[in-house]
Amino acid sequence: MHIREILEKKETSLSFEFFPPKDGKMAQKLFNTINDLTKLNPSFVSVTYGAGGTTRELTHELLVNLKKESRHTIVSHLTCVGSTKDEILKILDTYNQSGINNIMALRGDPPKGETSHPIIKDGFDHAVDLVRFIKSKFPKMGIGVAGFPEGHPGTPNRLMEIEYLKQKVDAGADYICTQLFFDNRDFFDFCERCELAGINVPIIAGIMPVTSASNMKRMAELAMGARFPAKLLRALARASDKKQFSNIGIQWSTQQVMDLVDKGVKGIHFYTLNRSKATMKIYDAVGLRPDPAS
Repeated sequence: MHIREILEKKETSLSFEFFPPKDGKMAQKLFNTINDLTKLNPSFVSVTYGAGGTTRELTHELLVNLKKESRHTIVSHLTCVGSTKDEILKILDTYNQSGINNIMALRGDPPKGETSHPIIKDGFDHAVDLVRFIKSKFPKMGIGVAGFPEGHPGTPNRLMEIEYLKQKVDAGADYICTQLFFDNRDFFDFCERCELAGINVPIIAGIMPVTSASNMKRMAELAMGARFPAKLLRALARASDKKQFSNIGIQWSTQQVMDLVDKGVKGIHFYTLNRSKATMKIYDAVGLRPDPAS
């Protein structure tokens, strides 16, 4: 099923994101996480690339296995960085033959240790070029693109940021999935600015609960420029131990999700970091866990 079809439904879609494992131990951990979270009947699941496309083959392997072994709609992240058009075409053809017909088209981060994106001969400079390419070669594929409620770290000009986003939508993107955020006002303001710019595709809200100090540091690195509200930081500073720290972060995200659902957001995408407990606690607190009998 295409993601756009899922987002046309009345209820809020709920989805999960995983990253490919680096070794056997992490693979088992991911297997357990997927087993836990798929019981929650997600609308779809997605799998990421590493910086510079470093986990590309692992991503492909995990996606194909998920498609074979589960009934869930699968979304693959696909980045421009480090790939030629021929390489991207081969990847898309493999996905198409495997029944994976939803792509998250991204420019991607520079390779680890580098601060700029490498120039690849016969490659893609920006995500909009990748969107156009996918639509030209596989017009029936669904395409999602990234949105940044707190601002794109590479585009300080917020007016141009929305214009670049509109170009990706005009090129064929079916929906927008946002980077993580911690203040819903940023998300709703982003949605309004998109509407004013003539961007009318569904927008999915990206949520990642803070569960530890190291987890928080990782968020700051993954979502360059992520804004942690003072109220959240003050609450976390009062935590007496790791368990309380985690509970505070999960409670904060729970309040975010409740507000988003109540206001009819089209979708919520949980960045799981390959863990299940935090997401499952949010589901239970908000009343989202499906009835096993159904």
